[in-house]
Amino acid sequence: MKKFNIRKVLDGLTASSSSASAHPGPNQNDVIQETLQSEHFQLCKTVRHGFPYQPSSMAFDPVQKILAIGTQSGAVRLFGRAGVECYCQHESGAAVIQLQFLVNEGALVSALADDSVHLWNLRQKQPAILHTLKFNRERITFCHLPFQSKWLYIGSEKGNIHIVNVESFTLSGYVIMWNKAIELSSKTHPGPVVHISDNPMDEGKILIGFECGTVVLWDLKSKKADYRYNYDEAIHSVAWHHEGKQFTCSHSDGTLTTWNVRVPTKPVITITPHGKQPKDGKKPEPCKPILKVEYKTTRAGDAFMVMSGGLSYDTCCRRACLTVMHGKSTAVLEMDYPIVDFLTLCETPYPNDFQEPYAVVVLLEKDLVVIDLGQIGYPIFENPYPLSIHESPVTCVEYFADCPPELIPALYSVGSRQKRQGYSKKEWPISGGNWGQGTLSYPEIIITGHADGSIKFWDASAIMLQVLYKLKTAKVFERSLKGAKEEKQNTEIVDEDPFAIQSLSWCPESRMLCVAGVSAHVIVYRFSKLEITTEVVQLLEVRMQCELNDVDSPDPADHPPTPSTPAAHSSASPSQERDPFETQQSTTDEGPRDNVPCLKVRSSPLKQSPGYQVDLVVQLVWVSGEPPQQITSLAVNSSYGLVAFGNSNGLAVVDYLQKTLLLNMGLSELYSPSEPYQRQPRSPRKTRQPSGALSDNDGNNAAEEKSNKSPTSGSTSPFNSDDEHKQQRFIEKVMSKSRRFSKTVANDFDAKDSFSRSRSSSVTSIERESREAVSSIHFMESFPRKTDSSASPSLWVGSTQGTLLMLALSLPPTGDQRLQEPVGVSPCGTLVRLKGGILTMAFLDSLGVIVPPLYEPWSEPNAPDEEKEKARRRRPASPAPTQEGQDSQYAVVCSEKQAKVLGLPSQSHCFKHNITESSFVLRADVVQMTAGLCLACFCANGHIMTLSLPSLRPLLDVNYLPLTDMRIARTFCFSNLGQALYLVSPTEIQRITYSQETCNNLQEMMGELFTPVETPEAPNRGFFKGLFGGGAQSLDREDLFGEIAAGKASRSLAQHIPGPQSMEGMKGAASGVVGDLARARIALDERGQKLGELEDRTAAMLASADSFSRHAHDMMLKYKDKKWYQL
Repeated sequence: MKKFNIRKVLDGLTASSSSASAHPGPNQNDVIQETLQSEHFQLCKTVRHGFPYQPSSMAFDPVQKILAIGTQSGAVRLFGRAGVECYCQHESGAAVIQLQFLVNEGALVSALADDSVHLWNLRQKQPAILHTLKFNRERITFCHLPFQSKWLYIGSEKGNIHIVNVESFTLSGYVIMWNKAIELSSKTHPGPVVHISDNPMDEGKILIGFECGTVVLWDLKSKKADYRYNYDEAIHSVAWHHEGKQFTCSHSDGTLTTWNVRVPTKPVITITPHGKQPKDGKKPEPCKPILKVEYKTTRAGDAFMVMSGGLSYDTCCRRACLTVMHGKSTAVLEMDYPIVDFLTLCETPYPNDFQEPYAVVVLLEKDLVVIDLGQIGYPIFENPYPLSIHESPVTCVEYFADCPPELIPALYSVGSRQKRQGYSKKEWPISGGNWGQGTLSYPEIIITGHADGSIKFWDASAIMLQVLYKLKTAKVFERSLKGAKEEKQNTEIVDEDPFAIQSLSWCPESRMLCVAGVSAHVIVYRFSKLEITTEVVQLLEVRMQCELNDVDSPDPADHPPTPSTPAAHSSASPSQERDPFETQQSTTDEGPRDNVPCLKVRSSPLKQSPGYQVDLVVQLVWVSGEPPQQITSLAVNSSYGLVAFGNSNGLAVVDYLQKTLLLNMGLSELYSPSEPYQRQPRSPRKTRQPSGALSDNDGNNAAEEKSNKSPTSGSTSPFNSDDEHKQQRFIEKVMSKSRRFSKTVANDFDAKDSFSRSRSSSVTSIERESREAVSSIHFMESFPRKTDSSASPSLWVGSTQGTLLMLALSLPPTGDQRLQEPVGVSPCGTLVRLKGGILTMAFLDSLGVIVPPLYEPWSEPNAPDEEKEKARRRRPASPAPTQEGQDSQYAVVCSEKQAKVLGLPSQSHCFKHNITESSFVLRADVVQMTAGLCLACFCANGHIMTLSLPSLRPLLDVNYLPLTDMRIARTFCFSNLGQALYLVSPTEIQRITYSQETCNNLQEMMGELFTPVETPEAPNRGFFKGLFGGGAQSLDREDLFGEIAAGKASRSLAQHIPGPQSMEGMKGAASGVVGDLARARIALDERGQKLGELEDRTAAMLASADSFSRHAHDMMLKYKDKKWYQL
């Protein structure tokens, strides 16, 4: 067969690894024409959803109605109307300390903690940096950009203020030095600049706030301080009154001081909003610092004063609060998380007019809240953005593209009843931008499992994200706090989040959902549009245990010896449904816990709302003092009515229609006696180590996190050491927390002395490594035996040792017989063994088209019996071609190291490809692209690869992530049509595409942030103010700050770095030109409309004048010949 070259990559893949061996018979390439080529693939990020992780700053454009949020990792998230979002990233990764919009100009200034200032162009769908200014000698502490000004004030840690021209991004020679701003008699440095603002009524005067408590009113023209205002406490923020005659400062002792501009000696008003006022006239008790204050006036009523912080110290246990003072009323609004920043949204962008505030945007550490100031009680707006992904930590993610079209409306209809009430009735105020015009749209659903046991369904169609429905699995269990400490001592696997979702299996067509939790429980759900009350939750307890030489025998002095029967007999029978009180009784025995589940199923009636309703709960029980092993693989099939799951103790198959256990066997028992892959017996353990110990090959113990804890535990932050150390730490975490890896992968990292594995309660790392676990399960209508002439129901099981096992299923006819006659399960031995644990498998027909598992179309489970009988129709299997000597199916199997394609029923090896030598595959899926099928793989070294099917030709290999962290390893998943996603931070989902078609259409699909909008007219000065003065005083800053007047700034102070002169920059410029043309066109249209109105008025005046002339002439003729006494 023809060999294919593979691109050179870091992990040393070679072209020889794509060699294949064809089985006897016709060449597959003669039968299956592969249509996918390398040009069909391109990797790029599409959109990022969720709340910005670790936010640090915020800004709002009051004309464009766009919100910007900066983060501690250098990211900037921009939000417009629902569905208009954008993500930008500074290359340095330094924290964004401040953001400033060039209002209605389509530009944004960002100041970073590394003392750099950047100008972003927002007039293109993907914003880009136009200019960067990097300060060398001074630390940036505060920035201020006046409305409709091109001069940016930058305050420094040294107390100086520099001025930057935002058009050219060059420094002015005009500098306000700290020693000139403060009094000459002052002997101490005033500290960093914490505030800069210009007087709303006089642009020539700016207010400078120093940390020490000194505020200076600086005259830009005369270059000197007009007034200095001193206060004993440190300043955090300053707010002007719109008339420019007073300003308010917030201080570190919880006080607010209001100053008259012309009276610098003492404040006019000093209040402590949350301080206790003593009766003897003394100063009130100090409170926590007021971190920010804003003063906004209204034309019709009292002004609003909004502030964060300032609570008294005796309320230290209270949550963070936002205080709104309006007239004589004070409202304290408690927040769920600490406040990072807040902004008051006003009707006008002009600071010298009545502000008319209507909302407050509050940026919290883990949420974004918008408060309506116009309604009584200050209700919040309903947030249209998908910012609640992290409401509980995400533990697993699944992605389904190209779903049945009726699914999203069905989920939305049941989810709409779960919405909270009491929101503001007004429209969401952040309403800027326009939606994209992309034509690529198909139903996409993302499912997230969470640490609190909840599952969320999201509509992810057309690069948007909207929550559809939320399911709470914890409702099935009792939430008893009594005896919680004793339970924790005995049940290690449920220490932190006992209801956390570990994995799920979902059939979109039948809407069956199966969920596995960390407490070794499986819940089967059916979808219903009707509300029901379940009197008794159906419970099935399963006792899964490994071979006898893997289980510690109890001391014969205390307990009778264990009968020496095969493990199959001791674990194959299902336990009887037991009374919950009986279970509770067994936990109080002094002996080892046995036959006791980790969680107690609810005993009272369960009211189930429309949506997903529990059908069956399966719980693994403790075995001789050993907790049940966590479930490593799970699959459900609606056509067969079966659920299969496995762990390190073996495989279990449950009939959820009859509520019975069909199979419970160790993996070694599924091998044939003559199996070449059968494992050799191991010597039993001699000693039992204490719980939680670690055993490495060299005998050293390492204090690693226990693998039996919740998936939410452990570090989720990026590592900060060198790359080699990062890679080692990541591998250790993957080994101990992500899932059970194969011995092959473990040995790869043992050789590098970088592999340290944690262990379960009493099994050493070596034994845990050698124990084979179920890693993949697949139901399929296929050929489990070589002698099969037609496809039949079967179950395919992959293990962490790379073995693919087959089981034949014997199903009774549909109808009443299916509910009464037992289902037969018979092992058929091993098909193949691969290097590394098996991750995924799929089946193709003789033409190379994927064969999906059978499913039963959804029907209402709570409908009357007659309708159920009509709907219960098993989908007939498509007849496979039965030509003599030719295979009817191809099985695609992918492991952590390699992929193979085998012909069925002949079980011959058709193709083989070694995916990676030095790393291992974390996630693999067979996905349907527009032009054909491919195998998509994501490796631990950050590579994303695609292989053609069935020939396994390399089509794409991109080093996407230089270093993968634990969170990405756990949540990365592929979907059809070239879509993939992963959890890029604890609060954000990053979606990517590896489809060339999607990349080409991405620009059209993305929304536009900038839209041409007219800036509101400036407030009218009024006749008397214009005549006698007192209105806003303008200033020609060019005369003051330009090079002619101020000279050049020192070159060593800051370095100017132009933005990337790439195609994106050119596109952005073109987009900006288009925006300018659009605005010019709007202006011309408005001018033409005004000219037309003027012409109409002129014509009307001419007609009126002509009519008046005629009437005057008639009057003259009437009285022309009459005498005065005749009138």
